[in-house]
Parts: sequence; C-alpha cells; structure tokens
Amino acid sequence: MALMHPQFDPIAISLGPVAVHWYGLMYLLAFAQFLLLGKLRTKQAHYQHLSYKYIEDLLFAGVIGVILGGRLGYVIFYMPAHYLSHPLDALKVWEGGMSFHGGFLGVLVAMLWAAKRNKQTFFEVTDLIAPLIPFGLAFGRLGNFINGELWGRPTDMAWGMIFPQAGDMLARHPSQLYQFMGEGIILGVVLWWYACKARRIGQVSGLFLLGYGLFRFLAEFAREPDSFLGLLSLGLSMGQWLSLPMIAFGVYLLSRKTQ
Repeated sequence: MALMHPQFDPIAISLGPVAVHWYGLMYLLAFAQFLLLGKLRTKQAHYQHLSYKYIEDLLFAGVIGVILGGRLGYVIFYMPAHYLSHPLDALKVWEGGMSFHGGFLGVLVAMLWAAKRNKQTFFEVTDLIAPLIPFGLAFGRLGNFINGELWGRPTDMAWGMIFPQAGDMLARHPSQLYQFMGEGIILGVVLWWYACKARRIGQVSGLFLLGYGLFRFLAEFAREPDSFLGLLSLGLSMGQWLSLPMIAFGVYLLSRKTQ
C-alpha cells in the first residue's frame, strides 16, 4: 500500500482570463514573508538604524538575482551541452529549469551590489537577510509538492507516495516535503533564533550556508536525480556536489575569529 499524490489543480485562483498558478503564488508568499520578517529584523537592537525601505530595495535586487542566476545556473550546471547547441532555448524560462545554487549565486551578486551602493560590507548585508530566506524556500518546496514535481527515489517506507508525473506506479519518497521541513522550517527557526543576538560579522551567513548545505546534501539521498544527469562521481548527485562548497565555507565563516 502506498499513498497517492493528491494531483492538485495547478491553478490556485482563476479570475476570468487571469489564472494564478500555485507555484507563482508560492513565490508571492515567499516575497511577502521576506518583507514581514525583514520589518521585524529592523526592530532588533543591532538593526534599528535600517529602514523598511532598505528591506524593500534588497528584495527587489534579490528577485532579479534569483531569476537571472537561477536560470543561468540551470543552463551551466545541468544542461550545458544542450544550451550550447540551442542557445536561444536558454530564454525559454516558461518551459521550466531553475537552479537553486545558481539563484543563490545570483542573490550574492545582487547583495554585493547593494553593499557597495550603501557603503556596507558584503557580510553585513548577507547577515541581515540570511534569516529571511529559509521560510521562503519552504514555500518553494511546497509549490514543488503541489505540482507533483522533483519527486524522490523509490522507497518501501510506509509514507512512500506514488507520483503519476514520474511515469510509473512506484512508491517514492516525498522528498519535496523533506526539503520543506529541513532547509525551510527547521533551518528557518534555528537561524532566526541564532540571529536574534548580535554575532560576529559573517557568522549568521555561515550558519545559513552550513545548515542549508547539510540539509540539501542529506535530502538528495532521497531525491530522484535528474534523468539527464543521474549520479555523478562517488555516487553523489549534482545537488550534493554543489552543496559541499556551501558547507565548507559555512564552517570557515563560523570558525574564524576576526570580523
């Protein structure tokens, strides 16, 4: 016996000719929680000098970074041969294909720009926004589950779930929900608690990198690797290889003694 994925209608709200898809709605909720938590962040003693307008500006820059970096990362990390042969396909974002790690790099570039523009150090900006990110990631993983995409590997666990989109009737790990809890809810709670007190510059960013990298690395053991890539060296997936530098740099930021 296995659970069956509910096969949600991909359209959350339909108003005449306008249809709002669940995944788009999850993005809106992720942006809204960024602004809400950002407002709470500016009320903490060590950030009271910052304005809410500044949080809005960071969100705008971050959205641009997520979209451009996420798409470019997918092109470079996952299907470089295809896009070298069909470069115009890289513009077809409506066909899907976004990389978290690429989007993450895009956000880092956007935050570097914001730091220089506001005469701050890079880690001052990333320490500010790090606790605002995990709950947004949780909404994204919830969107993946609703869409029945990015399913897990076959399993005989009692909570195994059949995803018809996979093209078979195998019970699989609902790995989207694992990521929802790990890199989303648990990391978000821990990071918010840790960031409530003033820390050395770079430490909040370090905890985010370490926490996300670890949760993503572990979740990949349950997640079905991309069919066009499979498992890479040492039996690890692309997501795991891309998470290892995050873990290493996170450990470095947490352990260094200087600002």
